[in-house]
Amino acid sequence: MRQFSPEGSFKAVEKQLPRLKEMGVDIIWLMPIYPISQKNKKGTLGSPYAIANYKAVNPAYGTLADFKSLVNRAHALGLRVVLDWVANHTGWDHVWVQQHPDWYTLVDGKMTTPLDPKTGKPTDWTDVADLNYANPNMRKGMIDAMQYWVKECDVDGYRCDVAGFVPNDFWAQLRPELDKIKTVFMLSEWEDEPDQFKSCFNMNYGWAMHHVMKDIAKGNAPISKIDSLRAANKSRFPKWYYQMLFTQNHDENTWNGTLAESFGPAADAFIVLSSTLEGMPLVYNGMESNLNKRLAFFEKDTIAWGTYPRANFFEALLTLKHRNHALWNGLDGGPVVKIPTDRDDKVYAFHRQRDTDAVAVLVNLSNQPQTVRLDGDGYEGKYTDVFSHQPAELKPNMIVTLRPWEYRVLTN
Repeated sequence: MRQFSPEGSFKAVEKQLPRLKEMGVDIIWLMPIYPISQKNKKGTLGSPYAIANYKAVNPAYGTLADFKSLVNRAHALGLRVVLDWVANHTGWDHVWVQQHPDWYTLVDGKMTTPLDPKTGKPTDWTDVADLNYANPNMRKGMIDAMQYWVKECDVDGYRCDVAGFVPNDFWAQLRPELDKIKTVFMLSEWEDEPDQFKSCFNMNYGWAMHHVMKDIAKGNAPISKIDSLRAANKSRFPKWYYQMLFTQNHDENTWNGTLAESFGPAADAFIVLSSTLEGMPLVYNGMESNLNKRLAFFEKDTIAWGTYPRANFFEALLTLKHRNHALWNGLDGGPVVKIPTDRDDKVYAFHRQRDTDAVAVLVNLSNQPQTVRLDGDGYEGKYTDVFSHQPAELKPNMIVTLRPWEYRVLTN
C-alpha cells in the first residue's frame, strides 16, 4: 500500500484495478493493511508486518469503507483480493498485549521476539512478539480475526506470512471455519511443510525454484536443476499442488536485489519460464514499469510508474495463461513434457497440451547464441508466436537458433 502510489491509499489502488485487469492479473495480494505497531518499530514508519490490531485498517491508507470499496470494485472486475496475514506474532503494542498477555510466549516470565521452531532460538525480529499456540483461547481469537475480513469485507483468502512457524494443526483448525463463510484461497509463504497442503493451503511459495533460477542466471547451477527440483516437488506434494513462481517479491526486492541485480540480462527468460511452467506466476508491483530500485521497507518510497513500458510483455504471457488450457493451474492444465535437444545443457524446451490446446516454449538459458536440433515428438504442428504474432511450425529434427537468453513462446 505504502509504495504503490504517492497517496499510499486504498483509493489510489482502486483506481489502478482496471489497468491490472487488462494486463491479465486475476488476484491482487495486498501486503498488511492493518495499523502498524509503534513500540520497538523499525525505521520511520515501521514494518507493515508488526501489527497493532488485526481488526482495523491503517488510517494512513484510508477507512474501512475505502477498503470495502476497493474489494467491491475488484470483484466487479472479476478480480480476487487476498490479504497478507501474520499469525505467528504481533507488534509489541497490539491490543492483545494489554487485553490477553497470556496469549503470548513467555521466556523467564517475559514476552519474547519470535522463536525459530527448528532451533528454539530467538529471531532478530525485534519489532514483534511471539504468540503462544498452546493457548486455545488465543487460537479462537486468531480464527475470529481471520473470519472478520471474510465476513465484513468479503476478501477471498490470505497469504500467510512465515506459515511454517505456526503449528500445522492450527491451519487445519482454521480452514473449515473460514470455508463456512465462503471458500477461500490460501497461500503459504513456506515450502518445507508438505502437510500444509493437507491442512489448509491451496498454494505455497516456490522458494527453491526461485533460487535455482537465480543460480542458473548467474551461471552457478546447471539447467538440469530445474527438472530435478520439479521431480522432487511432484514426489513430496499432492498431485493437485500449486506453487507461486516468482522472480521478484517484496522480500527479494528489498533485501536481496532488484530484478536486474538478481537476474541481469536473463530476467525476461525466467519470467517466461515462471509464467509457463506448472504453477501460478507472480507479477510484483512495478515490474510492468521496469522497477529498478530496491523499495525501502520501513520508509515511504514510491514506485515510479511512467507509461508501463513492460505491460504488453506481461499481458501476452497472462492472456496466454487464461486462454490456453494447457497452461491452467494444477490438474486443470497439461503436464510439462520436455522437448529433447542436442544442447539440453543450454536450452530448456518443453510443450504442454490439454485437450486440443497446446503450448511450446523454447528458452536459451545461456549468455551465448545457441543453434539446436529438436528431438522427440508430440509437439509437432502449427503455432503462433505470442510476442511477434508470426506463424511458426515445429517438427522433429528441425534446427532452431536462439540469441543469448532469447525465448520463443508458441501457442496453437
